[in-house]
Amino acid sequence: MSREQVVDWLEGIVFGGVAITTAALEYATDGQELTFTQWRAILFVGEDAGGCRVGEVATLLHASLPTTSRLLRRLERRGLLALKRDEQDRRATRARLTEAGAALRSAVLAYRRDRIAAIVDQANPPASAHRALRNLAMRFDARGHDASAPARAASAEETGE
Repeated sequence: MSREQVVDWLEGIVFGGVAITTAALEYATDGQELTFTQWRAILFVGEDAGGCRVGEVATLLHASLPTTSRLLRRLERRGLLALKRDEQDRRATRARLTEAGAALRSAVLAYRRDRIAAIVDQANPPASAHRALRNLAMRFDARGHDASAPARAASAEETGE
């Protein structure tokens, strides 16, 4: 198996993952449209019950602080998260998911996981593939960071602003 074949296969998995996420967003949002960047913000904010600072979300999204603030305020108006001053640092603002935001996040993740599990069940990969898959998965950062790629700010179109 060549390096190019592996890259092609992984590219197919990545594109398929985006398609599954898109379907999950349609299924789980009851008609509320979310951009992929808005979804990623909800995903990051919901990683910790205490939420996270707006600046941390901006870093994770590779977006500017003003763009991220607008995106989070839009999600707040939709009732998916709440913005409040950070108790430890009054200069900072923390974003936390509301019950509706947490329910949406859980529904999207559950739908995605179910779809991925169905695909794995159909493919029935041999035990010998498990180690290679685990090694590849460990090298992909769940937050989408690629140390070899230059960081860039998300555009207003990508963030839904």
